[in-house]
Amino acid sequence: MREALFIKKNRDRWLKNQHLPSDDPDEMAKDFTQLVDDLAYAKTFYPSGKVTGYLNKQASSIYLGIYKNRVEETNRLVRFWKYDLPLTIARHHKTMFLALFLFLLFFGLGYFISANDESVTRMVLGDNYVDMTIDNIEKGNPFGVYEKGNPFLSWLGIMINNIKVSLLAYASGLFCGIPTIYILASNSFMVGVFDQLFASQGLGLDFWLVVFVHGTLEITAIIIAAGAGLILGKSFLFPGTLSRMAAFRQGAKDGVKIIVGLLPIFMLAAFFEGLITRLYNDLSILTTLVTTLSVVFVIWYFIIYPVRLYRRFIRPATTQTTLIP
Repeated sequence: MREALFIKKNRDRWLKNQHLPSDDPDEMAKDFTQLVDDLAYAKTFYPSGKVTGYLNKQASSIYLGIYKNRVEETNRLVRFWKYDLPLTIARHHKTMFLALFLFLLFFGLGYFISANDESVTRMVLGDNYVDMTIDNIEKGNPFGVYEKGNPFLSWLGIMINNIKVSLLAYASGLFCGIPTIYILASNSFMVGVFDQLFASQGLGLDFWLVVFVHGTLEITAIIIAAGAGLILGKSFLFPGTLSRMAAFRQGAKDGVKIIVGLLPIFMLAAFFEGLITRLYNDLSILTTLVTTLSVVFVIWYFIIYPVRLYRRFIRPATTQTTLIP
């Protein structure tokens, strides 16, 4: 077998072992055994090839991972937030940008369609909600809806609902991602209609300053959760060089990792909506600060930081394993 073909057949598995190693000792041992077999083959047929050095280094790393003292659970959590989740998002950045594109597309449709047909606004948001909002605007308190109810119960109810939506968006990926797209489209269309309702009353800027106190994290998490569902559907439809079931298992694992990583984001977004957004009249400095910090966090952690990790770890490894065209 030519070295180029040997690399092509095993490249995905090697990259997975390097950047997404299993925490299960049995699976880690299995990966190590396969890697040792690959190393033996490479030493036999390509003794001076770069792939032999690469496999030797990776086998040594896995060996140390099996036999070194187990790290504490806190360190594993730190590793998850510092490396695992951002790298998983980076590996699926095209799918995440597709989810973002779909959100913006249907947001725009919701905004412009409702701007030309008021009945769409009432059909999507409901007559009672629209009438209540207009009444609040006339009273000089346009976002009074966020001041109603018990803050703690609001936080709890919003958090449960958002987590339910995210789990549904992810699980719907089992059906080739089509229901996931529908869930994302319906939510983004509704946000567009909601925005236009305030913009039509001359409160477009106020909408972004108030609603995005919690909406920055909430909407970002929904987009990424939909991205996880699309990853699940894509892994089955387009398995690449892996078998369909192996690709599906990997897609499911990556999706679960993303959803688990979003849970604290949903909790924090619900906390902001239940307890902070309602302060927009009394403590506008606080709400503006929360919105600003949320935007900075989203841009850094979900865009800039994953790209940096990708360039640092995955791109060099890809270049190294693609030794022969």
